[in-house]
Amino acid sequence: MSEKQQTPLGALVMAGQGQSNAERIGDGIFMVKDISNAYLVTTGDGDLLVNTGFLGNGARNKGLFAAHRTGPLRRIIVTQAHADHYGALPDQKEEGTQVIVGAGFIETVDYFDRLALFLGRRSGKLWASMTRREGPPPKPPVIVPDMEVATTLAFEQGGRRFEVVKTPGGESLDSVFLWMPDEKTVFTGNLFGPVWRAMPNLVTMRGDKPRLVRAYLRSVEQVRALGAELVITGHGDPIRGAETIRADLDMMHAAVSYLERETIAGMNAGRTVQDLMREIALPVDLKIGEFHGKTSWVVRAIWEENGGWFHYADGTTALYGVPRSAVSADLVELAGGAGAIVGRAHVHVAAGRPLEALHLLDIALGVTPDHEAGLTVRKAALEQLLAASGSTNLSETMWLKAEIAETDKRLASHAQKGEG
Repeated sequence: MSEKQQTPLGALVMAGQGQSNAERIGDGIFMVKDISNAYLVTTGDGDLLVNTGFLGNGARNKGLFAAHRTGPLRRIIVTQAHADHYGALPDQKEEGTQVIVGAGFIETVDYFDRLALFLGRRSGKLWASMTRREGPPPKPPVIVPDMEVATTLAFEQGGRRFEVVKTPGGESLDSVFLWMPDEKTVFTGNLFGPVWRAMPNLVTMRGDKPRLVRAYLRSVEQVRALGAELVITGHGDPIRGAETIRADLDMMHAAVSYLERETIAGMNAGRTVQDLMREIALPVDLKIGEFHGKTSWVVRAIWEENGGWFHYADGTTALYGVPRSAVSADLVELAGGAGAIVGRAHVHVAAGRPLEALHLLDIALGVTPDHEAGLTVRKAALEQLLAASGSTNLSETMWLKAEIAETDKRLASHAQKGEG
């Protein structure tokens, strides 16, 4: 993606390209921009890192920090068990460096390791073009932490006080933040997602342990109670000013609380999850960014957190392992062939109903996967969705672009077969 084509989150993820020196963002605090940022804090008794950046970038990040180092690297704090936060750790860890993580770090890393092939395929489709990676994702390094913090760990280093605080529900279940009480500065990592003052992604498209909505709200309350004057997140520039920070946290809490109330009310009224995903919208005065999570996705996450995986509206077949696609051939035959279904899908696209078109095309292309007209209509439907999205939400944008690219590949393959 070019700079102009990048989503706001995409621009943050790629912001470190070309960085030639660590950026000073506070008194003795320096930032290196990476897929997730790394931070150096200097003290009168050596240094401390908060996160390290992505695997493969260790030497680069270490070099950018070098001019600002003041002594031995005493500690590395990892805010969450995602490899973009700790992947560069082995290249920066020194003899005697203490690695501090949140309780559940090892369990979370094990989860990603056990599901590596499954999650790797999904992540690859979403992120490979952005990270300029071909083939399977690199394997994260094995990190053996010296300490897992279950509640709070307070320590003093070189005249500066620190507190590592376990949170109820960050992007991963082991999340912590680092609080510097004397400076009123907090490093939150991606506790509230990769973009500040934005909708959380309670259940990601790539797959992950789901984050419960009440745990997210308690995390907001926990940080709000600090009265911070500087918030340093996993991406982008710090947020400055106690009033601004308080107002932003109030807005995030109010927006997600509203979605929880409305979703629960809709469930009690007998509305389906699809109904609520379409119908619930934030009031104008509660709107926050939708760069990683989306309102409709949070509604679905809350519905399924409370209602479980079985949706009564899906009927008896949802209880068993036979998908709707098992009868696609029957439907195509009854319709008089794939062409008839593709034709109706084209009518939906022409009327600006791309999702209805895709439902039909799933049937037709499930039976005749190289149907040229069907693939052409599919591409048009996907392009309508991409245009309507405004390329604001990174996961949605990357998914739609990947689907369009896959459709183009299938069309090209069909053309080559025709020429042969």
